[in-house]
Amino acid sequence: MQTPLIPENEAERLHALRTLEILDTTHEERFDRVTRMAKRMFGVEISLVSLVDSDRQWFKSKQGLDATETPREISFCGHAINESSLFIVPNAVEDERFHDNPLVTDAPEIRFYAGYPIKLRQGINIGTLCLIDSKPREMDEEDQQLLADLGAMIEQEVKSIQMATLDELTLISNRRGFLTLADHSIKMCRRQKVDITFILFDLNKFKPINDDYGHHEGDYVLKAFAQLMLQTFRESDIVARLGGDEFIVMLADASNQQIEAILARFADAVNQENDSNDKPYKITYSAGAATFTADNERPIEDMIKQADDAMYAQKGTRSR
Repeated sequence: MQTPLIPENEAERLHALRTLEILDTTHEERFDRVTRMAKRMFGVEISLVSLVDSDRQWFKSKQGLDATETPREISFCGHAINESSLFIVPNAVEDERFHDNPLVTDAPEIRFYAGYPIKLRQGINIGTLCLIDSKPREMDEEDQQLLADLGAMIEQEVKSIQMATLDELTLISNRRGFLTLADHSIKMCRRQKVDITFILFDLNKFKPINDDYGHHEGDYVLKAFAQLMLQTFRESDIVARLGGDEFIVMLADASNQQIEAILARFADAVNQENDSNDKPYKITYSAGAATFTADNERPIEDMIKQADDAMYAQKGTRSR
């Protein structure tokens, strides 16, 4: 059995998935309608909307299957998200990647699989609309186009959720998305009795970049800064653009030493970006951190304000 490859942009992919806040939610008619249509149109035993999390695939919508999730390492959908178009397995017992897969040798005894990768944007596939049957099958061009059309309907529904919590320019969480994710994370931190840290970033001399070089250069700085945050901070950390030239990250269970180390890595990443981008200006920023114990009962906005105060204190003394 071959386990699915992990996408090179896995951290960005998982961030995009979790920002949607739809994992482990109840079923919704707008998704169930499509899986019912798919099951009936293709005459298959199972139709799913599967979302591929870090170590599992979870089913947002399911027809013909009782399970709510399966391990990612045995999932067919884990393979499908690495594709740009349909992923089709006509007969799993004749496919060296799957012939000894537990989902083939045991229930539901998969023989046929076809998955359409659900794309949030180019290169970011969060799951699939898939068809499964216990008998081998083939798909002609018309069938493949029909599955792609149904998959596009799922993508539209997912994107309608995404736009409410995503910053359109940088494609990371906006303030609303951040507050939703942070609220959930804080509750987990309090249950597990681990510290909570907020780090607030403010870009220095951002207005002169817009004024002197144009808004397209300002947009470049914002997008580059967001990507460096995604690449530097841990997958479990929550990063967002609060608005304008302000960004924030929330870390759970991070010691002072770990925070200093990750801020140093981030500073190195920004310096490398400045050295390689051949721009007539430098990306610079100020940052302020505030850490809170698990038993504190401050509102999120108060904790963010304390990090903001620490950032402005630094801004008054030095800039990076």
